[in-house]
Amino acid sequence: MKKFLVIGNPIEHSLSPKLHNYWFKQNNINANYDKRLINESDLKNIISEIKEKKITGINVTVPFKKLIIPFLDELSTEANQSQSVNTISEKSGKIIGHNTDIAGFELGLRHFKYDVKNKKVFILGSGGVVSSIILALNKMKASKIILSNRTKEKAENMKNLFKFLDVVEWGVYPNFDMIINATSVGLKKNDKINFDYSKIGSNKFFYDIIYNPKETTFLKRAREFGNKTENGKMMFIYQAHQAFTIWHKVMPNIDEETIKLFD
Repeated sequence: MKKFLVIGNPIEHSLSPKLHNYWFKQNNINANYDKRLINESDLKNIISEIKEKKITGINVTVPFKKLIIPFLDELSTEANQSQSVNTISEKSGKIIGHNTDIAGFELGLRHFKYDVKNKKVFILGSGGVVSSIILALNKMKASKIILSNRTKEKAENMKNLFKFLDVVEWGVYPNFDMIINATSVGLKKNDKINFDYSKIGSNKFFYDIIYNPKETTFLKRAREFGNKTENGKMMFIYQAHQAFTIWHKVMPNIDEETIKLFD
């Protein structure tokens, strides 16, 4: 039986095992997918487990999407562009890092029929997934991408990668059409971003990459102020779909039953 893992810290929120094991059954694949809480010091050993054929493939979540890169032999084009890896496979003895977050974000937005073309997008956070979101937004022709992070230096580092970014101080509210919470604030109960919703108005699109819990305080408060909201469920499903295809050369179904797994 082939073994697959998602690694992260924290990891209890991840629903990757639920989705991949569901697709294994649907496609008659003899495999098992689990989650593992790790520390940075465990990364080298995890990669060794792939080399020793103990694990076939790995998904990577917070906070290891960049930290895992030095332990890999090759990067896909998307992983290299974003300097972010969320999927790992092995081919001919080489450990390859892939990025399926870029496609996951784009396909997730298309699922909601939200068109970012000529829209101003404001991103909170500059963690491992943010470079993927920026690349997707740029591809989809957002007119302006604005970034804010508590530690401004990290936001400036992102601007060094993507010269077209605008960076604003944490707590500043620029004019925007869509805002994305790409921080991990919201994973824990009672987590909240100090955000003055009264300054924003209504009819904006609030998007949270977090999908568990289904509605973070960020989204709940935005909805109460008359804004459209979506969580990261569809991005999560589509990035997993891409990873599944890389590993198994099979495209699993994304149908109502699949989506209902996370309702």
